Amino acid sequence: MTDLHYLALSALLAWIQLIAASLLRSRSWTRAGAQIAFGNRDDVPEPSPLASRADRAARNMLEGLLLFTALVAAVRLGGKPVPAGIAALFFWARVVYFPVYLAG
Repeated sequence: MTDLHYLALSALLAWIQLIAASLLRSRSWTRAGAQIAFGNRDDVPEPSPLASRADRAARNMLEGLLLFTALVAAVRLGGKPVPAGIAALFFWARVVYFPVYLAG
């Protein structure tokens, strides 16, 4: 796989993490949570510790993805691909990071 494949997978992973954080915050598996999730979110309850960790981890992923995207763009604009090992390391480290961070 190329650096661009890993960049696309990382963007998908960020989206999944954002959705997970949102679902945990709104508790959308309950009836009241589903109403909050599909509503205007004016009355969102205080987040649980797990929901707070999911939100922080998702935000951290967005920050890292921004820097990774800038790196890939800069190297690509320089006429070279990012070594696949570095791109793979970023992606797989992020895959592992999310559940480990959620576990506390």
